[in-house]
Amino acid sequence: MSEQRLQEAIGTLKESGVRITPQRHAVLEFLLNSMTHPTADEIYKALESKFPNMSVATVYNNLRVLREIGLVRELTYGDSSSRFDCSTTEHYHIICDVCGKIVDFHYPSLDEVESLAEQVTGFDVSYHRLEIYGTCEKCKALATQKH
Repeated sequence: MSEQRLQEAIGTLKESGVRITPQRHAVLEFLLNSMTHPTADEIYKALESKFPNMSVATVYNNLRVLREIGLVRELTYGDSSSRFDCSTTEHYHIICDVCGKIVDFHYPSLDEVESLAEQVTGFDVSYHRLEIYGTCEKCKALATQKH
């Protein structure tokens, strides 16, 4: 993660009038460094030693604030816990059916789908979401070891 992205995010917080607490800074920094789309519990566990007085509720509250100002996306898939993504650029997700791992991928030509949908239906499209499901390499390897 570039220090520049963290500074840009902190700038966005300041512009929004949001107080930059050490916990909020740590949650944001952890998310920017994380490629795994962590759950709130995973963020809490990762920061627990640094902030022993911080509760899971504090993590959720900070994630809510960061989501409301557009720095974080909450990803909900099926019944599993929400996962959080600090990448606000347009991208898609591929999700492992076995372990729940989420990986980003980019496919710019899908943007044309929105304009086609508008033309065909007369809707004003606000956004779209694409999810692809499968089995990640790690889970595939584990499955083949069992057989």
